[in-house]
Amino acid sequence: MTIRPAYMASVWAAAAVTVLAPTVHAQRQMEWLDRGLVAVQRSDGTVYVGWRMLGTEPDSIAFNVYRDGVRVNETPIADSTNFVDDRGAGDATYAVCAIFDGSQAAPSKPATVWKQDYVTVPLRTPEGYRPNDASVGDLDGDGAYEVVLHQAGRSRDNASRGMTDPPILEAYRLDGTFLWRINLGRNIREGAHYTQFMVYDLDGDGRAEVACKTADGTTDGTGKVIGDPNANWVNRDGKILDGPEFFTVFDGQTGAALATADYIPPRGDIGGWGGIGGNGSNDHNGNRVDRMLACVAYLDGTRPSVVMCRGYYGRSVLAAWDWRDGRLTSRWVFDSATPGLEKYSGQGNHNLTVADVDADGRDEIIYGSMCVDDDGSGLYSTDLRHGDAMHVGDLDPARGGLEVWGIHENEVVIPGYEDGFGAAMFDAGTGEILWGKSPGRDVGRGVAADIDPRYPGAECWWSASSVLCDARGQEIGPRPRSQNFVVWWDGDLLRETLDGIRIAKWDWKGGVEVPLMMAEGCSSNNGSKSTPALSADLFGDWREEVTWRSRDGKELRIYTTTMPTAHRFYTLMHDPQYRLSIAWQNVAYNQPPHVGFFLGAGMAPPPRPNIRLAGRSMAPVGSK
Repeated sequence: MTIRPAYMASVWAAAAVTVLAPTVHAQRQMEWLDRGLVAVQRSDGTVYVGWRMLGTEPDSIAFNVYRDGVRVNETPIADSTNFVDDRGAGDATYAVCAIFDGSQAAPSKPATVWKQDYVTVPLRTPEGYRPNDASVGDLDGDGAYEVVLHQAGRSRDNASRGMTDPPILEAYRLDGTFLWRINLGRNIREGAHYTQFMVYDLDGDGRAEVACKTADGTTDGTGKVIGDPNANWVNRDGKILDGPEFFTVFDGQTGAALATADYIPPRGDIGGWGGIGGNGSNDHNGNRVDRMLACVAYLDGTRPSVVMCRGYYGRSVLAAWDWRDGRLTSRWVFDSATPGLEKYSGQGNHNLTVADVDADGRDEIIYGSMCVDDDGSGLYSTDLRHGDAMHVGDLDPARGGLEVWGIHENEVVIPGYEDGFGAAMFDAGTGEILWGKSPGRDVGRGVAADIDPRYPGAECWWSASSVLCDARGQEIGPRPRSQNFVVWWDGDLLRETLDGIRIAKWDWKGGVEVPLMMAEGCSSNNGSKSTPALSADLFGDWREEVTWRSRDGKELRIYTTTMPTAHRFYTLMHDPQYRLSIAWQNVAYNQPPHVGFFLGAGMAPPPRPNIRLAGRSMAPVGSK
């Protein structure tokens, strides 16, 4: 099928308006990053070199690449942030120099050549544990990311009985240097719904903190115990339905607890959290009350806040916190049990996302089928109910603003919710349902990504159907088999599928997935979700890296592409929506990140991010 000319014209017009609109909002505080230079030996003997362009740097910037002190590019590189050195060698050392207004800056940190397309992070995995979800942050302020890893032992959902092991968080440099271990203790249940950890520079000092739910017996990275070290609130079913709960901010460099407060909200009446859906109604075994989510959001438009959440089948509570000047303070609390907010009950997902949906410069929390405004008030509820998957971005660039592609459980007829859509696209700013599919179905998976250049915007697919739809809901052919994650990997602007330990390209002509790489010797996480430890733009150019655990659990392997691209963007980590997506990626049912603009075939130039860098500043003298 050919692209509709009128539709494409509207895409370009809408994109042009976005790019040319003046910035009127305050700048967001974000992390300073170095060049993130990587050099990787390819199978043909050449060496791929990739580096970052920062979101604060001018479009006129160019780069020179040096091998062992000798420039290898003939003319300054101004149209990409990667280079293939045909005369590269495995024992060479590379550096890159930025060129500002004709003047060359100091060289970046040097990079030695990787012998394979991944870097190994050795781990100290405890006996009986396995590496699970990971996050990243610059814990020491040097401009490079460190990894914060959830080591998971025996885990259980509160829907079933059984003992669990204490959840463990560990921090590592990318060279495998061990920084600290936080043992959350026996009074935090192990599982996808209980251990949501946020890694972010919350106070703007240039170093990331770690924030999560804690309890009696949590031991920080220095050996200090929070609460009562002897308390045991685990019942005979292995569940933790009594006892105090806390929220703690930890120093990212040492793992030391900086501040602890009572968790908001408390459990209250275990049987009073309710439910709407196929497995809805109240329960008394903690399956409703012990459903935790978390995120980071720029609620004031300039500095990040942490939002800790409880509940989504029925009652949903979101509590915003600020970490400022060494003080932890409550910003606001949203509670669907508040009179007048009943319509927000039962609308939460097993995940959430954060975006500025109303273009006021401040973030909202898209909490499944509902949205909470930056001030803690309810913005809208769609009545689409609970779901397992969600994607938010400029999915239809012909429309103004952002869209939400949501997956929902609607297999049981409930008065007021009859035949609700199992998969639907709605306006992220208003909640207006644009189109929907699979009414009355319990849909477990769904993806939105641009994988077919013939149709503007993102294509959408879901587990209850065999078809692929364009951004307007038109059926365009068969869907990919993969329906868990997506990744920007190869040299074009389309996204690739990521499922288990495989990355594949959608062949839109043949209607099949073509494998691009297989992470041999690795394992994915979280059962049938088959998700990586992390997928994010960690270093190199704007394409994403994928982190998996090794099969024996002794290391993480961070894979990077070695496919050159002529497309040049600033690092995706300087797009605020994308960076916040990396912070919440470890939450419950992991979802892939999205940028706050349309990145895909036929895209307009992305808008310059309205950000300021915390900690060190990127002066025109390089990034060393």
